[in-house]
Amino acid sequence: MGVAPGFDSGPFPVPAGSGSSAASRQAKQKRKSHSLSIRRTNSTEQDRGGLQRDLMESQDSKLPVSLRSNLLDLFGQIEREFENLHIENLELRREIETLNDRLAAEGQTLEGGDLAKGALKTKASHSTSQLSQKLRTTYKASTSKIVSSFKTTTSRAVCQLLKEYAGHRDGIWDLSVSRTGPLVLGTASADHSAMLWSIETGKCLLKYVGHQGSVNSIKFHPTEQMALTASGDQTAHIWRYMVQLPTPTPATDLTEDGELSDREEPDGEGEGPSECPCVRVAATTLRSHQGVVIAADWLVGGRQVVTASWDRAANLYDVETSELVHSLTGHDQELTHCCTHPSQRLVVTSSRDTTFRLWDFRDPGPAIHSVNVFQGHTDTVTSAVFTAGDNVVSGSDDRTVKVWDLKNMRSPIATIRTDSAVNRISVSVNQRVIALPHDNRQVRLFDMSGVRLARLPRSNRQGHRRMVCCTTWGEDSASCNLFSCGFDRQAIGWNINIPALLQEK
Repeated sequence: MGVAPGFDSGPFPVPAGSGSSAASRQAKQKRKSHSLSIRRTNSTEQDRGGLQRDLMESQDSKLPVSLRSNLLDLFGQIEREFENLHIENLELRREIETLNDRLAAEGQTLEGGDLAKGALKTKASHSTSQLSQKLRTTYKASTSKIVSSFKTTTSRAVCQLLKEYAGHRDGIWDLSVSRTGPLVLGTASADHSAMLWSIETGKCLLKYVGHQGSVNSIKFHPTEQMALTASGDQTAHIWRYMVQLPTPTPATDLTEDGELSDREEPDGEGEGPSECPCVRVAATTLRSHQGVVIAADWLVGGRQVVTASWDRAANLYDVETSELVHSLTGHDQELTHCCTHPSQRLVVTSSRDTTFRLWDFRDPGPAIHSVNVFQGHTDTVTSAVFTAGDNVVSGSDDRTVKVWDLKNMRSPIATIRTDSAVNRISVSVNQRVIALPHDNRQVRLFDMSGVRLARLPRSNRQGHRRMVCCTTWGEDSASCNLFSCGFDRQAIGWNINIPALLQEK
């Protein structure tokens, strides 16, 4: 605690004087100063008031009397708080001593019997272990509901950084891996462009520059060489690409710590992206939103797409005609993400209104037959994605990730609590592992039951240096099977090796 203005940190100042009166006053001041430095756990409010008045009368200070009185009152309140804490501390110590005495008494009673010494020790040990086990069980039950993200496993996933994809001139919002050959990585950036990359070499293969605003998401057609991008220019574009994969080069040398040697900071000025062929015109432009289009995705089959916007609506379009089929309204605030089921005509939309909604298009009729609202988060739902089965996984700015069962949507079947806001998550199809990108530059891996598997390595020379915006799995790739991107203008390819024992769990 700092010293209040006008007060010295040592003994209180003594007014100028002479002779025996000054000496007696100085002695009186020393006694009062000494009395104030002692803890007064048994003092009364009346004693404090008297001391404060005596102190005010005996000190020579330029502060107004009212201000000095307020300061002394505040110091008195602080002192009383410390006294209460001290008393509570003493009571807790007494309770601990009582418990220790009980344990010791139980052991002494057993040892004083007529049984053999070995049997006595066995029973005493058994009694103590029972109490210890009860305490451990109680503690575990009381904390497991709160700290599910701190679960650990003896075997952990092995994570290795393999490739970096640098060339954007601004942060990367989203990334995706193509579903059909040739296998490429796509990135969507705030620099108004989307890029396609060779996964093996890290070289830029193509650049799309048809948008007039930030490119917020990118998704690939399930069977054709087409990409779908959403932008801040209030449109979504469908554009075709043709790329030829370069010959892979030998892997970059790694240091003993697994870090890249001679790594340079990505500044977006490299020669690779500037040599990329550019696509400037979209094959199809989807218009009708009145705000930023934050995300878009293909429905199963690739004949329709869904878009999510800050105008609080999601739109369903026919790809061939570009016509609006449905406008999905109901969210109270801006949408943040949308995702489609890999094998069914289901759509999930996320919003800043702390909810996400499930939309069912399995009936070919014009009506939407069912809408379900999920209300398990307390802050913006940044994304919600389907798994290969009957689960939805949602991430939020409330620092939690929740796993839901589509057959019972009243409450989540698992909750992961973290220390930072969660951005666009992804779930591995083969290994059923959730990859969590965080605002605090970390990427963490969890299984579907909420058990933490690993944290991707990060240091000054490895990993992301700014907010991680998105993750995506590319399990058909021969090398990298997880990708992440962030506002440090780069995407990173990782190799994640998860032991078979963890996958079985």
